[in-house]
Amino acid sequence: MTFSMRDLDEALQGCGQKSGIEIWRIENFKPVTIPKESHGKFFTGDSYIVLKTTASRSGSLHHDIHYWLGKDSTQDEAGAVAIMTVELDSALGGRAVQYREVQGHETEKFLSYFKPCIIPQEGGVASGFNHVKPDKHQTRLYICKGKHVVRVRFARSTLNHDDVFILDTESKIFQFSGSSSSIQERAKALEVVQYIKDTYHDGKCDIAAVEDGRLMADAEAGEFWGLFGGFAPLPKKSALSDHRTAGSDGIKLFSVEKGQTKPTEAESLQKELLDTNKCYILDCGLELFVWKGKNTSIDQRKRTSETAEEFFRSSERPKSNLVSVMEGFETVMFRSKFDSWPATSAVAEPQHGRGKVAALLQRRGVNVQGLVKTSSSSSKDEPKPYIDGTGNLQVWRINREEKIPLEAAEQSKFYTGDCYIFQYSYPGEDREETLVGTWLGKQSVEEDRASAISMASKMVESMKFMPAQARIYEGKEPIQFFVIMQSFITFKGGLSDAFKKYIVENEVPDTTYDAEGVALFRVQGSGPENMQAIQIEAVSTGLNSSYCYILHGDSTVFTWRGNLTSSDDQELMERMLDLIKPNENTKAQKEGSESEQFWKLLGGKSEYPSQKIKKDGESDPHLFSCTFSNVLILTVFCIFWWVLFSGDIVVDVPILPENLKVTEIFNFTQDDLMTEDIFILDCHTEIFVWVGQQADPKKKPKVLAIGEKFLKHDFLLENLASETPIYIVTEGNEPPFFTRFFTWDSSKSAMHGNSFQKKLAILTNKGRPLLEKPKRRAPVYSSRSSVPDKSQPRSRSMTSTPDRARVRGRSPAFNALAANFENIGTRNQSTPPPMVSPLVRKLYPKSLAPDLTPRSAAFAARTALFEKSRPTPQETPSSLGPSEDTNEAEEPKMTEDESMSSIREDSKEEEEAEEEESSLPTFPYERLKTDSEDPPPSDIDLTRREAYMSAAEFKEKLEMTKSEFYKLPKWKQNKLKMAVHLF
Repeated sequence: MTFSMRDLDEALQGCGQKSGIEIWRIENFKPVTIPKESHGKFFTGDSYIVLKTTASRSGSLHHDIHYWLGKDSTQDEAGAVAIMTVELDSALGGRAVQYREVQGHETEKFLSYFKPCIIPQEGGVASGFNHVKPDKHQTRLYICKGKHVVRVRFARSTLNHDDVFILDTESKIFQFSGSSSSIQERAKALEVVQYIKDTYHDGKCDIAAVEDGRLMADAEAGEFWGLFGGFAPLPKKSALSDHRTAGSDGIKLFSVEKGQTKPTEAESLQKELLDTNKCYILDCGLELFVWKGKNTSIDQRKRTSETAEEFFRSSERPKSNLVSVMEGFETVMFRSKFDSWPATSAVAEPQHGRGKVAALLQRRGVNVQGLVKTSSSSSKDEPKPYIDGTGNLQVWRINREEKIPLEAAEQSKFYTGDCYIFQYSYPGEDREETLVGTWLGKQSVEEDRASAISMASKMVESMKFMPAQARIYEGKEPIQFFVIMQSFITFKGGLSDAFKKYIVENEVPDTTYDAEGVALFRVQGSGPENMQAIQIEAVSTGLNSSYCYILHGDSTVFTWRGNLTSSDDQELMERMLDLIKPNENTKAQKEGSESEQFWKLLGGKSEYPSQKIKKDGESDPHLFSCTFSNVLILTVFCIFWWVLFSGDIVVDVPILPENLKVTEIFNFTQDDLMTEDIFILDCHTEIFVWVGQQADPKKKPKVLAIGEKFLKHDFLLENLASETPIYIVTEGNEPPFFTRFFTWDSSKSAMHGNSFQKKLAILTNKGRPLLEKPKRRAPVYSSRSSVPDKSQPRSRSMTSTPDRARVRGRSPAFNALAANFENIGTRNQSTPPPMVSPLVRKLYPKSLAPDLTPRSAAFAARTALFEKSRPTPQETPSSLGPSEDTNEAEEPKMTEDESMSSIREDSKEEEEAEEEESSLPTFPYERLKTDSEDPPPSDIDLTRREAYMSAAEFKEKLEMTKSEFYKLPKWKQNKLKMAVHLF
């Protein structure tokens, strides 16, 4: 018997046709639709059905069905709602995953639908309670638990050191953070404070943060403890025990026949134990699973759900989670419970498109208008690069421990036996972005690979981790890489010494590309800014009707067009021909009418395929949080415990370095990226490792290894390749091809402090970050076409120049006071010059470098004082160290003529910056200090405070700082060093 939409209750008909959440409350055993504005409001005496519909990138619809049981709901109602979810699942095609949610013990996936929290209200319909809104505000104490989603409960006992509490009074909301609570828990609790303020106070009440241990010395802490009748010592351990113990020994499998359970005897759990004509219950202690065979009837599935509810009552585990899955659509969590599970039988997600889903629903009486995509919308589904193609590119080939820079004409020509480092700078939305990457050829040796990764990491470190870093393998390049290279050519063989040594020692034929020999190139790409030519084996079996090819040999050049190619493909072939064999006559060959000479160069004619090479498509992203434990867990076997719904993946030693614990973040947002943690964004075709500014410094050098381990163990069972591209992104320097997965606010990433301090600042500043990144002028790039004699929509410079406009990412005043650590003649051209304040250069003589930044006349006048000679060695405090004094004679001094010459060389862009700065309002120095009682208006750029001082006062303050610095106590000197970037 099948169950269609027409057989459902009227309130459920037509549901699940588009992305979103739909909720029904059970009233008198009937579902009643809950309006969208009431989503997230639950009553303790009621039961609810929650349907989450998700449209994947492929267009297919995925359904998750949750039924939520309030603590005061009846057992009869729980059984009825469980049967309704079975009927709803069958009407939607039988592929949905069903979850049993109990108040106070919900899965993280369910809680993520209603961020920041769920606070059930007393009362209900089915239970007979009447919810009455109180006339007067009730003071309540809540306890909050969770780093990624927050479980909020009414606290009915005393405070403790381990948890975070919220005291909601009529005029003020207090957050009390236990001394043992984590920063992440405190930050998440602030989101609950904001929710309570908006929901119960109409956004009008004061907020106070109280830290455990501050006692009465703090005014707000004193007010908080006064509400409890005064301070009292807190217990060492939490009075509320949240430990849940399993109710069964080990994992047990039961078959369900006619509502009766029968144990399945077996030495180990194997997939073969599951009969497609039966339903089963898998008892794992804290969680239960229901498995339904494809050939079972709707009545069998209903009886199994009823049996599962009875199972909870009989085993006294009403708070355990229940997950119900259909054969062929088992979750990763379910499959992980079995000792063996054939990879071919696992289907993570239905692959049917919207059209097939629409047809199925239409046959069942559902209006499918707007669900079916038109054929024109699915023409070319190329991923967007989200990166500007007009930036500056530098490329180096790795030869053991040496970086060999490539000329502009050779920067997009790689050999499969070599490794390369590239640095690409391009204009972002509000600053200049930089990407440093390594490209590792398929035939490259381990020695060159290790050198390339090490050198690239050092480059990023020398630039203060501001650039994003990429590790890319040949054949797995992301779209961003091809847009950067524009016209990318891969040659066979290699040029490095290590590769040549490998060829000799292993007696492998050297197939390195010979411009005068026989070579075959396959041409592919999506446009002039993304085209590739890949050298393949020069045999006829390498041809494919879906591609165009270039073949040369015996002083002859052929072009070959497959019958399935388009005019765009042929245009790309012509462009690549200009790069491989320019200014040479060619012989055009069309599939089916080739000459004998063409086949002779390929060693004779033979059969070849006609299907286009399929690449992995981008899938829906998954975000994982990475935390570390210092406790070693010794086990015989490496066991994965995938808790897809409570969120934890615990991996025992030595699978991941240092006991890494990975937690999936469901329905993630930018606010889930905590500055103390490391996160992995899994996009299937590429992964991003995001590193917070306050993450453990000892872990930061290991982030690439963490990404590689994540790929190796493939937590989502997506068949991820170990060569999948890995990006390393640091907080505050996120590139646009990372931020596209979020609703991104760049001002949040610019804020300082830990995650709790950031959210508290936003909360107390009426929801706005304290710092906002000012829009900066786009850099000036020179133009150069990457393809000779062929016009392109965009062009970019292949090399960088020291004459570029102001260095982006820093305020103009900071650039004016900055110089380089290195000499221009010896500086590695792959690394932008580190910036250092002139005053720091005076305090630290080792930091010597000429100022390479173009300066306007105004900037030069304001900084001329710093170019005077330093104090004599006798005046230098001994605290600076004798080693610093020895370098004093080597410090370069700028003469008056050189200073005037520097002023005369100002660019037109810097003159505009000078005019812009001269038009700014001026304020006294005392008002511009960070601790000023009368600060300037909030709309000024806080990163450029000194720009708002008059020239006379600016000069006076600099002179005072220089003349009196060495007379200050040592602690004041150190303090001044830290604040030197401001004044």
